[in-house]
Amino acid sequence: MGFWPSLGPHAGFIVAAYVATVVVVAGLIAWVTADYEAQRRLLGELEVRGVKRRSQQPPEAA
Repeated sequence: MGFWPSLGPHAGFIVAAYVATVVVVAGLIAWVTADYEAQRRLLGELEVRGVKRRSQQPPEAA
């Protein structure tokens, strides 16, 4: 008969759950990507101002 009847009486809930999951995962991916770009931009601005990372500095003489 089609796609919907093969899922049984709870087809609407099943499809809604999958759609909600896809929306949430896509939102998380977008959020992480936007945050990554923002952090890269901030690090770039700091490097332009001359701020160095501690891992790039030579060890101090004791």
